[in-house]
Amino acid sequence: MRAVEVTRYGEPSVLTLTEREPDPLPAGHVRVHVAAVGVNFIDVYQRTGAYPRPLPFVLGGEGAGRVVEIGPQVTGFEIGQRVAWQGVPGSYAEQVVAPVWQLIPVPDGVSDEQAAALPMQGLTAHYLATTSYRIQPGDHVVIHAGAGGVGLLLTQLAKLLGAKVYTTVSTKEKAELSLAAGADEVVGYADFDQVVRRGTSGLGAAAAYDGVGRATFEKSLSVLAVRGSLVLFGQSSGPVPPFDLARLGQSGSLTVTRPTLRDFVATPAELLRRSSELWRWLSDGRLEVHIGRTFRLTEASLAHEELQARRTTGKVLLLP
Repeated sequence: MRAVEVTRYGEPSVLTLTEREPDPLPAGHVRVHVAAVGVNFIDVYQRTGAYPRPLPFVLGGEGAGRVVEIGPQVTGFEIGQRVAWQGVPGSYAEQVVAPVWQLIPVPDGVSDEQAAALPMQGLTAHYLATTSYRIQPGDHVVIHAGAGGVGLLLTQLAKLLGAKVYTTVSTKEKAELSLAAGADEVVGYADFDQVVRRGTSGLGAAAAYDGVGRATFEKSLSVLAVRGSLVLFGQSSGPVPPFDLARLGQSGSLTVTRPTLRDFVATPAELLRRSSELWRWLSDGRLEVHIGRTFRLTEASLAHEELQARRTTGKVLLLP
């Protein structure tokens, strides 16, 4: 099979398309023919060594496809069944071996592209809006990178839950996408704090969802209401420097949390509960998945270049 390997850390050019023998099929696993692969910032972090993995390795952790082989001690899955996943290493490939507890059955009516686009970013948006900070009707919330994959989905979920949503974007095109997803106010990064303060009559937002990190962290803190929450779930602009926790008390008993998806889909039951809600909202039209760009497996380096340069919107996919 063909797969995209990282043999040394570095720029997108280090991604290499290689021919590999398929991995063995252990008990409790199935082999899946990959139809579409999600490209995510965690892939960038692993490629650069910010999140180190033993070299060499096949990149990727998200995708969708059909079961083609079933290993020992597997029940509940059959040949030809459509599945999606997140957190399964080696997904930038034509085949992947996945543990069944990480597989999400894909319902009829959901395309392969939609199925591959939703697990990581959709599940992230779900736990952010319903668990990390549980949005209540009437809340004012800030969502950074509003035209990104998580941003577009999180905006829709926040509106479903009754919030007023402020998003940040960097271009006019991205502003239009964010507005189409339901954002009430879309602003640039330079002055979002002023807009939020004005829109909340100086009280501040109940929560700020920040996947940007270093570049937005201080202003995100500054726009929070008393007992507000900053949910830091990414660092596309770099990691946040250490800061004095006493500031949280001095600024209104604020909360800062740094969640990660794996802890919110820690059991098969929780994974299926969250994914089932996403599939239902997708099927009844309350949730839309925006697929911004698709690339061939041979274009993985280009996909990373575009993602890192923030020239993409919504979800980026590889199509083996």
